[in-house]
Amino acid sequence: MFVDTPGLHKPVTLLGEKVNATALESAKDVDVVCLLVDATKPFGRGDQWVADHIDIAKAFVVVNKTDKATREQVIAQLHAVSSLGAAEYFPVSARTGEGVPELLAALKELMPEGPAYYPEDMVTDTEDAQWIAELVREQLLAVLKDELPYSVATKVTEWEWPRVRCEIYVERESQKGMVIGKGGELLKQVGIAVRAQMPEGAFIELHVVVDKDWQQQADRLERFGY
Repeated sequence: MFVDTPGLHKPVTLLGEKVNATALESAKDVDVVCLLVDATKPFGRGDQWVADHIDIAKAFVVVNKTDKATREQVIAQLHAVSSLGAAEYFPVSARTGEGVPELLAALKELMPEGPAYYPEDMVTDTEDAQWIAELVREQLLAVLKDELPYSVATKVTEWEWPRVRCEIYVERESQKGMVIGKGGELLKQVGIAVRAQMPEGAFIELHVVVDKDWQQQADRLERFGY
């Protein structure tokens, strides 16, 4: 079983603090932690902060994006992370799959045998409504880029299959216009992208709601599943 934690970062909101706490707590209950590093960017203080908060001596450092980085960049990054004292180091490309079989083989060697917690054909334990809400948020962030990184929350509020209603929450009235786009074009684009990944015949309704400073409200964070 693979656990994909939230990204660790310097928190400036209550949401950020909860995200970090969740990620660090998740890392305590696994057999191996994989510290993911971008081969195209210099190893920085943020990467070091993450390394300092895990049991690095038992961790694997995975240098990703070798397909985008030059050979010199990959070598430089491996040299930079070699001082961390991790158990193993793996250059990989998640896009092409290069290096991934070697990483999986090394992980498998360290996995203790145990019962099958899930059926063999089950690939995720995420509920359908949560999956669709995350899919909407993913497509929004892909379009908005870095304009609203953590100011957007999504939640499925109605499920009458094949009709699904998903609400998009922002913190400011000005952000609402950014999400909708001129003439509703951006929201339409997101809806098309989401529907393409849902089962055939499904219909998604998207509605934007302003919930002021929701990132700082404990009850809102609980409602959104944080």
